[in-house]
Amino acid sequence: MYIPSQYRNENQQEIRNFLKENSFGILISQLEGKLHATHIPIELNEENEGITELSGHLSKANPQWKNFKKNEEVLAIFSGPHSYVSSSWYQQEEVPTWNYLAVHVYGSIQIMENDELHDSLKKMVDKYEQNSENPVSVDRMSEKTMRQINGIIGFKIAVREVQAVSKLSQNRNNQDYQNIVHQLEKSASIQAKALAVAMKKKRG
Repeated sequence: MYIPSQYRNENQQEIRNFLKENSFGILISQLEGKLHATHIPIELNEENEGITELSGHLSKANPQWKNFKKNEEVLAIFSGPHSYVSSSWYQQEEVPTWNYLAVHVYGSIQIMENDELHDSLKKMVDKYEQNSENPVSVDRMSEKTMRQINGIIGFKIAVREVQAVSKLSQNRNNQDYQNIVHQLEKSASIQAKALAVAMKKKRG
């Protein structure tokens, strides 16, 4: 991913938090010379320090998994809040731009089976059920329901490289910066408001 130096994020804790909060990603790989992409939750292994492993699953009916047995190189893309930034928000004439947060993770992929897959599913369900009024658990599901596992392919990605971009108008002076935040906060867009929060964290 092309990242101008002023927008490159190398803060590992920030990237870890981003991956946990924006885990619905895009898994990209090649199969028979053709690119395949699937939109799925891809979870960070929080038991390991740093960013060393991701995991997830997809439908067995999806042919993308057929090259996973070869320990193929894959790319997982995670997107955060983003928004158009009008140059009318600057003190001086300038071109408009787009602010955004994103992370690309490269690594080799392997298939997970049996207990490893079960544990991965349990962790994912527990994560998203923790705030439910009546949380469900993989451990409490019936044998009949759990047979549906036979219809999915679990995978884990050994992370080789992480690229993170935080394009948040770092090149603007403080007055422009604060006005961009103000304008984003006024927007009806949820994405714009979330981006304003990220910009406040970046520069206060």
